[in-house]
Amino acid sequence: MNDTITFEDFTKIDLRVGTIIEVDDFPEARNPAYKLTIDFGDLGIKKSSAQITTLYKKEDLLQRQIVAIVNFPKKQIARFMSECLVLGAVNGKDVILLNPENRVKNGTPVA
Repeated sequence: MNDTITFEDFTKIDLRVGTIIEVDDFPEARNPAYKLTIDFGDLGIKKSSAQITTLYKKEDLLQRQIVAIVNFPKKQIARFMSECLVLGAVNGKDVILLNPENRVKNGTPVA
């Protein structure tokens, strides 16, 4: 377990639901990854890099809802600017995406 945080620390994290609207290969990444374009509704469109190629095919990701942290600073990955962090459960080298059980409006906060 990592360091304990306060509830106030947790409230700074902006977790939102978004829908993947575009998936591209990312051959420049050190580890196999996709470039994702995600619709967060009123928050707009954000891009992210995700190392999820072992369990997910590009076509299976389209229109899939995911959970992401949307208030991290942008991060340069190779020649790509990642604007959010898509969340998943890490099982060895596999990452299983987190998503709502039922479809919700893009941009819905996660609490």
